[in-house]
This record gives sequence, structure tokens and C-alpha cells, in this order.
Amino acid sequence: MILGICGSPRKAATNHVLSYALEKLENNGFETKSFLLRAKKIAPCIHCDYCLKHKECVQKDDMTNLYALLKEAEGIIMATPVYNGGISGQLKCIMDRCRALGAEDINSLRGKIGLAIAVGGDRSGGQEPAIQQIHSYYILNGIVPISGGSFGANLGASFWSKDKLEEVKKDEYGFKTLNKTLKYFTNYLEK
Repeated sequence: MILGICGSPRKAATNHVLSYALEKLENNGFETKSFLLRAKKIAPCIHCDYCLKHKECVQKDDMTNLYALLKEAEGIIMATPVYNGGISGQLKCIMDRCRALGAEDINSLRGKIGLAIAVGGDRSGGQEPAIQQIHSYYILNGIVPISGGSFGANLGASFWSKDKLEEVKKDEYGFKTLNKTLKYFTNYLEK
């Protein structure tokens, strides 16, 4: 199963791009599930160390459902809007709360593959630093980050929305980077 996590608090451009990616994977025969952070209640990590002693998070919210999905997934796609040159705060909460997952089993995510998608309002609005943040999370948790390779999709899928859903739908370059990255992602899954 491929898990798509949409780090946007809105149902707009980032959600559209993630849905496109998951649909392409389904068309290639992969089972997918989507976890949309909008309308979810996920508190930030309070770094209380409860998880280190009890092998679970002290906070009981929508993150509990995501833990099970993350464990089940073969591949993970994290999609984020770009906020202040990086990932959304909502996605950062997810990453931080995965400390409890690692406390339960340090290898719970090891060996899975991960793809990153960033949607920025400007052409150079921080998409690459946001993708690098996602890749850093993947590396720290033993997830293999998949990029689109050289010549156009170096880090992953990078979109320019001009802060409008209609504009992201017309971003041919963005979809080129996503399709290229999905190709590598799919090839890795099929090995």
C-alpha cells in the first residue's frame, strides 16, 4: 500500500497534486490510501518522553490512525504547501509525532520508500527546501527518498500554484517533475 499524506490545511492545489499522484499509482496496479491533514486534530509533539517509557504517544488524537497506516505502507508520499520557505506546520507535527513510532520500534519505517511533493505560490518559493525537509525526515527514519533524477526533477516534484488551484492544474513543468519522480518511485516498488 502507498500512503499519501497531504500536509495542507486546505482542499486546494496540494491536495489536487497528491490525488493525481495516487491516481497514477492506482492505474499502475498499486493500492493507495490518502491521509488529509485538513480537518484532523493532531497536536504538536510535547517531547515529554512518555513514548520512550510506554512505547506509545501520550496524546490520543488523529495521529493514532496515522501510526497504523505508516506501519502498513510500503511507500509514503508526503505533499506539502510551502510555508515560509519550508513545509507546513501541520506536516511538521506529523514528523515530530513519529518519535513515538520510533520509540515503539526503531525499525518501523526502515526500508520503505518515500516521495516528496512541494507546492509553492511562487516559482522559486521554497519548494526545494521543503522537499529537502521531507527527505531529511525520510533519511532519519530509514525511509529511502526517491527523486526524479537529474535534468529537471533533481529532488522530487516541485509545483508552482500562483496560490490558485486553477494555476497548479496548468503547471506543465510541475507535472513533468511529478511524473518523472513517480516513474522512479514505481520502478523501485516493482523490484
